[in-house]
Amino acid sequence: MRVGELYGFDLSPSEARRLQEDLAPRVVCRPPLDLGSVRYVAGADVSTQDGMAYATVAVLSFPELEVVEVEGEARPLEFPYIPGLLAFREIPSVAAALRKVETPLDVVIFDAQGIAHPRRLGLASNLGLYLDVPSVGCAKSRLVGTYEEPGPRRGESSPLVDRGEVVGKVVRTRDRVSPVFVSVGNKIDLESAVDLVLACCTRYRLPEPTRQAHNAANRLRREGGTGALF
Repeated sequence: MRVGELYGFDLSPSEARRLQEDLAPRVVCRPPLDLGSVRYVAGADVSTQDGMAYATVAVLSFPELEVVEVEGEARPLEFPYIPGLLAFREIPSVAAALRKVETPLDVVIFDAQGIAHPRRLGLASNLGLYLDVPSVGCAKSRLVGTYEEPGPRRGESSPLVDRGEVVGKVVRTRDRVSPVFVSVGNKIDLESAVDLVLACCTRYRLPEPTRQAHNAANRLRREGGTGALF
């Protein structure tokens, strides 16, 4: 798929924070996504070990959620581990994996934050600015904000609020299972992001595209960046 030309990654932490502040106003939290028009949805995830990032993208048909393509990229981690700046460690490998995808994608779900971030620019929003399709952040844990625990049933949710702004939703994807944290990446509204995540959750807590990407990233890491992913 097409990924726009990215900025340079030879940044100090303070320069990276300023770049986030400069890019965040460009994020678009609209329009609604017509799920009926979606044919292919991708999940992206990264596994790290011993100074390497192992990024994978799993492409699934929708609504069948059958895997049709998996791509991966292993690259050295060149940015330090700093909370709130993790995207700068992972974007080079994720972007490279996305560029290998041949299937015409309609939307990408990242195992990462979108605007639910201190500077409103987690990985799903940061990289989402350079994609031609909508992006969604679906994280396993909270980075910012407060919320009330959603009801125990699948589909129940509650707002994630940071400094008076709703930055995401806390969504129960299975009955009585820990929720996930959904936020806008770019070019989609929050309700559509939640609907997509729920539509992609079957027997598991995580949406199937990112679950498949997670499994593939672990395989790529175990195999040292080589070997079959699909």
